[in-house]
Amino acid sequence: MLYKLLNQIAGPQDLKALSLEELEQLSAEIRHLIIATVEKNGGHLGANLGVVELTIALHSVLSSPEDRIIWDVGHQCYAHKILTGRFHQFATLRQLGGISGFPRRSESEHDHFGVGHSSTAISAAAGMAIARDHLGLDYNVVAVVGDGALTGGMAFEALNHIGSLQRDIVVILNDNEMSIANNVGALADYLSRLRLDPTLYRAREELTHLISRIPAIGSPMSRLTHSLKETLKNMLPGQLFEELGFTYSGPFDGHNIGQLRKAIRDGIKRHGPVLIHVHTQKGKGYAPAEANPAKFHGIGPLTTESHDQEVSFSQVFGSTVEKLAANDKRIVAITAAMADGTGLSQFAQRFPDRFFDVGIAEQHALTLAAGMAADGLRPVVALYSTFLQRGYDQVLHDICLQGLPVVIGIDRAGVVGDDGPTHHGVFDLSFLRHIPGIIILAPSSGQELAEMLTWAVAQDHPVAIRYPRSRTVQPAEVVYVDTSSPILSEEVRAGRDCLILAVGPMVQQALAAAEQLYPEFDCSVVNVRSIKPLDSAAILRQARLSRCVVTVEDNVLAGGFGSSILELLSSEPGIVVTRIGYPDEFIPQGPITTLHERYGLTAEGIARAVRSLLGQDMAAAAAKGD
Repeated sequence: MLYKLLNQIAGPQDLKALSLEELEQLSAEIRHLIIATVEKNGGHLGANLGVVELTIALHSVLSSPEDRIIWDVGHQCYAHKILTGRFHQFATLRQLGGISGFPRRSESEHDHFGVGHSSTAISAAAGMAIARDHLGLDYNVVAVVGDGALTGGMAFEALNHIGSLQRDIVVILNDNEMSIANNVGALADYLSRLRLDPTLYRAREELTHLISRIPAIGSPMSRLTHSLKETLKNMLPGQLFEELGFTYSGPFDGHNIGQLRKAIRDGIKRHGPVLIHVHTQKGKGYAPAEANPAKFHGIGPLTTESHDQEVSFSQVFGSTVEKLAANDKRIVAITAAMADGTGLSQFAQRFPDRFFDVGIAEQHALTLAAGMAADGLRPVVALYSTFLQRGYDQVLHDICLQGLPVVIGIDRAGVVGDDGPTHHGVFDLSFLRHIPGIIILAPSSGQELAEMLTWAVAQDHPVAIRYPRSRTVQPAEVVYVDTSSPILSEEVRAGRDCLILAVGPMVQQALAAAEQLYPEFDCSVVNVRSIKPLDSAAILRQARLSRCVVTVEDNVLAGGFGSSILELLSSEPGIVVTRIGYPDEFIPQGPITTLHERYGLTAEGIARAVRSLLGQDMAAAAAKGD
């Protein structure tokens, strides 16, 4: 497609010269570019297609970067990036060294706040409005938040605070009736009622306009006017937001650029906190995404590659929990708007009364599980590693401090690829390992994941199981798991020169490294299945028989698995340890294999580390004359 209008847009200021007809044509060009790029690179398709007209309306009315536009989550920012000087870079979306799939302050002056997790935009916008007023500056602050993000408690904390401050701020509620899957809860029902009855909003606008035209005839008319407004206010949609201190307007057609431009201008003129409710269609303009918005929320590059013999770790997790629940009525499953992503969709269909999707509310999910466990259930909570970070306090205080039998499935542990630093799950070992009373497991295969889950639901204390975003061989049926014994490490290759201790998916890389090194060096490889507690006796025994130790983990080195081995061996003289993992920096976006190569988490990288260690050992021995 020839992008006739896009080629004329150097920045958002150029939109102001375009006619309404040209803006509508521009929306078609942007949609075509987004679809073509996401088909090639992968990305978040549905929500981005839904906000094309809204983005055009915002940038044609506002003056970015002076005015602040804050995008919640970032699943809505592709059109924004295209219109703010990144059209010619857009082909690099989510690629190593390319532009991010999320707003990033270091990437553009138009990205006013970096995001990746949900429900943060209103708080950030409120902070900017306070800074503006404190410094005596003059610019508009607009937060664009999805209806799914409003299931997160942080969004309501911000709404509650802003209403009491009465600062000039506009919140645009982009209501597409979904987050990743269909939204859940009373708020979703409330917004549905607003969408179905927009006529009441028009009635209020017409009555307000009529009252404003009546000449003042003293206090009786003044009292009548106030009474009419209050009565109508209690009848009309948006009452929830009005009670929080916002002026509510909408719902508006989120694909009508002319209507949106007027609503934004009117919202800015009103002053004080304003909430503009717009209704968009997720996946707009792309038939497959319109028909199945959950599937096309976020997709990888379109490919014909076949994985007939493999399944994802998430699928293994979901199918195993379902099988276990069939034999134990105490087992319930909980997720935070991630039923499909965590593999629990089948569980939800089979056991609807035992499945709980709490929306984008990880803190609530974890404490909900704690309450269930306290009264006799065996809850299994499935969260992505990056989102578990939001529930740290709940894991520590509500689950572990009370020693409650909650199983936490930590999906997408390790680097996850093109979503980049906001989504990499490389901190969970570090922020969980120091919590007393928790058991942390890491399977190296789907079979081990199934066995660990079977073991975990039988325990009377908290268990966390971390597993990667990757594929694995379909596990066989779990025949027997001794739930009365601890999970121990397993030596998967014997050797005498170097002990390689690996966790999770790194076990296969360690085995491959040992094969590369043989017969030059003979290395033993241990699958350390339990990070906490460690199989200390076995590891100490093997370390004492080796010339050096190498640890390998898909986690940051600071406070991670390798740190626990250093602590274990700190009183053992003469044992040299090298740790392989992620350094003290945020890991960039890029293919998982490329990132593993960059940071030495491959067979070649491990082999290099072993050769270096053993080479130093041989040099030291020669210097001593041994």
